[in-house]
Amino acid sequence: MDYLHYFMLEHLVSHFKMEEDFLFVYLAKNDLLRKEAEKQHDSLRSLHRKMVSTPTVENGDLLEFAEGLDNHIRFEERKLFPYIQVELVEKDLLEFEKRMDTIHQKVQENWEDEFWLKN
Repeated sequence: MDYLHYFMLEHLVSHFKMEEDFLFVYLAKNDLLRKEAEKQHDSLRSLHRKMVSTPTVENGDLLEFAEGLDNHIRFEERKLFPYIQVELVEKDLLEFEKRMDTIHQKVQENWEDEFWLKN
């Protein structure tokens, strides 16, 4: 839970905000895929708030967060971003791709216990 909280605050909060402010804006506010992406962001934020405010976090909550984040990443990769790329005119597409490169960079970890690495 400590790592999830760290990762949410250090990476996902700003990442979600940048996507919403700089990428999703290429679609109409009522676009169904944009609304789904924003709903997924809100759901992950809400689940994080719930876990932070709960003294004992259930493994089910952690699993729900992990699955929700994984599903969100797959949704963006397989549906949302390809859809945006088809919908944009050439000028906007070039700008969108530059923004994508800026926002979706490899995460630099500052967490000492790299428990995810197998020995």
